[in-house]
Amino acid sequence: MQLLHVDSSPLAANSVSRLLTQRIVAEWVATHPGTVVQTLDLAHKPVPHLDLDSLGFKLGTTADTDAARAQNALSEQLVTQFLAADVVVVGAPMYNFTIPSQLKAWIDRLAQAGRTFTYTDKGPQGLAGGKTLIVASSRGGKYETSSPMEHQESYLKAVFGFMGVTDVRFVRAEGLAFGEEAKAAALAAADLEIKAHTAPAANAAQAAIAA
Repeated sequence: MQLLHVDSSPLAANSVSRLLTQRIVAEWVATHPGTVVQTLDLAHKPVPHLDLDSLGFKLGTTADTDAARAQNALSEQLVTQFLAADVVVVGAPMYNFTIPSQLKAWIDRLAQAGRTFTYTDKGPQGLAGGKTLIVASSRGGKYETSSPMEHQESYLKAVFGFMGVTDVRFVRAEGLAFGEEAKAAALAAADLEIKAHTAPAANAAQAAIAA
């Protein structure tokens, strides 16, 4: 089993989302022996945002330059890595009501027509199904999914769903800015979610729902 561990917070040891992804990965490996882990740190090694070289090469509107080939190779490397993973653990703190731009840049590289989705006569179809996505969601405040200010979890569920990933699980720690007692309670609740989402029984239940 292949697990891809993705972090996006630049806060290093002060990051709650990084703390949660570490706990998720450790618990997954403990309950799923033989899991091989790859790591991707989007804060320490940022993925460049899409530009003319990265987009134009695919569309055939950019000259075949070293820069364009390098951008295309990076996109292919990232999408191949993502598609090879059975489980993807993503650290996604809420920044200004959405995800960090570092994480968005990675997702933009993954959303490739013909690789992770395609268009058919019946509409778009995801091509990256059959994997589990566990999101470590950290928030200073508290937000309902229906809130007009919530563009973090709802976006991730939508964009990965568009790629065919329907088994999306959230480990949530919110209200972190409400004081130390609230933070401790949020982390305790997140630990319970980690146990629930990484247990082999959770995979069996999800498979039964999908059947």
